[in-house]
Amino acid sequence: MTRPRTRTQRVVFQPTTYQGMQSGINQMIDAIRPTLGPRPRNVAVNDALKSKIEILDDGGSIARRIISLPDRDADVGAMYLRHMLWRLHEDVGDGTATAAVIFQTIFNEGLRYITAGGNAQRIRHYLEQGMRLILDTLSTMTAPVEGKAELAKIAQTICYDPPMAAMLGEIFDIIGEYGRLELRAGRSRALEREYVEGMYWDGGLVSREMIADAKEQRTVFENAAVLISDLDIEEPQHMVPALFVALKTGARAILIIGQRFSDKAKGFMIANNDSEKMRIMAVKTPQYGQDQIDALQDLAALTGGRPFVRATGNTSLDDLKPQDLGRVRRAWADTRYFGVVGGKGDPRALRQHIADLRAAHRNASDPAVRQKLRQRLGKLMGGSATLWVGGVTERDIDLRKTFAARTAEALRGALTDGVIIGGGAALLSCRPALWAKLAESADTDEQAAYRMLIKAMETPARTLIANAGGDAGEVLAAVEMAGPGWGFDINTEQIVDMAQAGIFDVAAVQKAAVHSAIASAALALTVDVMVHHKKPETSTNP
Repeated sequence: MTRPRTRTQRVVFQPTTYQGMQSGINQMIDAIRPTLGPRPRNVAVNDALKSKIEILDDGGSIARRIISLPDRDADVGAMYLRHMLWRLHEDVGDGTATAAVIFQTIFNEGLRYITAGGNAQRIRHYLEQGMRLILDTLSTMTAPVEGKAELAKIAQTICYDPPMAAMLGEIFDIIGEYGRLELRAGRSRALEREYVEGMYWDGGLVSREMIADAKEQRTVFENAAVLISDLDIEEPQHMVPALFVALKTGARAILIIGQRFSDKAKGFMIANNDSEKMRIMAVKTPQYGQDQIDALQDLAALTGGRPFVRATGNTSLDDLKPQDLGRVRRAWADTRYFGVVGGKGDPRALRQHIADLRAAHRNASDPAVRQKLRQRLGKLMGGSATLWVGGVTERDIDLRKTFAARTAEALRGALTDGVIIGGGAALLSCRPALWAKLAESADTDEQAAYRMLIKAMETPARTLIANAGGDAGEVLAAVEMAGPGWGFDINTEQIVDMAQAGIFDVAAVQKAAVHSAIASAALALTVDVMVHHKKPETSTNP
């Protein structure tokens, strides 16, 4: 017999609040800590509902799989941390393990100090003050990244897959930070890549009879006019103004973009597709809703045409003028996509359009919005590539695709914001600035906060070394002797100049990890009371 049972509402005060949160936070981080570094230990996640085991070494994904802890007090701490790590994962794609161990050090050290009589709000203030100092120090260390060799080295520190790192380094050297990269399941065990000239969108030919090259299953026009619209073309005469204006401008080929074409309209275009007078192909308007409007605006900026959009009342082509048609050096389409090469729009207007999109990308806080803006920039700036990810099994392919996506996101950040020395060495180099502030301070709470931050800046390097099987204390002593900019190369097990060894981290990722960890830990230290609401659950006990 099944009967409902209700958990009662409960208010939890100190010291139970801190004890519960600390337990949940430490359980979550102890599951993530082994994944930090180039020699990580993996975490097995048992999905009982799907009857499968996942092997993960990404802190964000591991945190996402942990949906609750049995102890309700501990669960509050675990879910607080989970939210922070997954948001970081969505924002920059990496850095979650680094953020986790920094968070743990600050929270545990802060908790020890506060329970001994320290002031939580003052500690939070000084931790956030020190965080800004660390971020400023990291900014002074940031250097630009150039060339596929440097990009490949950075990729290697993220995916730990040399062939994939080399290929992604080459790809991003070609397509740039905003370039379009598609990841697809491979056709063999190897990695393969393909580059596409120009820009392309979803939305293929409306009829297979428009395919000119049967072998390649595509049609290519040179020096084509472009009609940009989201209109429904019902009658053949609706297209006549566009064909007449295209002929008048000297074009001998036209790409017509529309939402829907009737059978009569398709038949008219196929019957009048004359290689001597006017070649015609029609494709579907890409995307839906706001994404469709954005795509049409981008096409207009690129080709110099005017979009005919139903939402703005432009439903008729009768008043079409020569300047309303876009022009491109080449247009192509197959049954799935269409693309343009060498858009002939106004260069100044296109540069302004790209600048506006870049500004919107910088200011966007929503990861989904940032991704869409980046994809639009990639199309406009002309870089596109496809990476086929091969493997032995389907699970192997899925895992490599996940690594490739994570690495690609980090490489975009490296190209945009530069790199800093890796292996935790950059964070170690932040300690002198913190020591200086500690020496200047006469405030007990401020001194405590800076001591916490100094210890936290050592934690990633200590964890990397410990995960690789080394003695963290012994190795860090040798690093201190070597001087600033030196660190421990996990792969060679040598103390090296990190910059000369080509060991880098993405500056944006490290800054995001530091900011998320310190700000979130400082806030968590101010939680004084927990309130558990009533939550019905089902009991199967008779």
